[in-house]
Amino acid sequence: MVEKTRAYLDDEGVASEYPDYFAELYVAGLMADAGWNMYFPHRDRGLDFIACKTGPDRHQIIRPVQVKGKYPSKDKTDKASYGYIGRLNQVHPDMVLAIPFFAGIAASPALFVAYMPYSAIKPHARGYRCQPACFSGGKPRPKRESSKYFDRAGLRLVEQTDWGR
Repeated sequence: MVEKTRAYLDDEGVASEYPDYFAELYVAGLMADAGWNMYFPHRDRGLDFIACKTGPDRHQIIRPVQVKGKYPSKDKTDKASYGYIGRLNQVHPDMVLAIPFFAGIAASPALFVAYMPYSAIKPHARGYRCQPACFSGGKPRPKRESSKYFDRAGLRLVEQTDWGR
């Protein structure tokens, strides 16, 4: 299998490539542990997978998921806002933009994952922007106002009927 990578410009304008399958499967694993079922597309042209779970009312909760991993370089400087800026080939009002924040470029468990609703994704000159964290002291940290979207608490919000609104 060919390793899938994404090229992007980091905050300093340096072109980089990092493997995306790791981030996608990492998030899918966390969601599976929380009782979600994942359905992966045959072609990767936008959404990374569709997550489904039976809700308390016995109806299916369906969430399109896009994953954008953050892998800071060793020389990353402090930033008041840190997250994803770039293109999203597909968006949907019920989507989840999952952003796993890693300690560095080596494949290792994420420090934490933000599960962001569509309402937190804003237009930007380079596509879209969603920055629920800051970067200080050599590592990412959730912003106080976005903390409810991180890890287990954030994943529980994904199950809400008003998700993304």
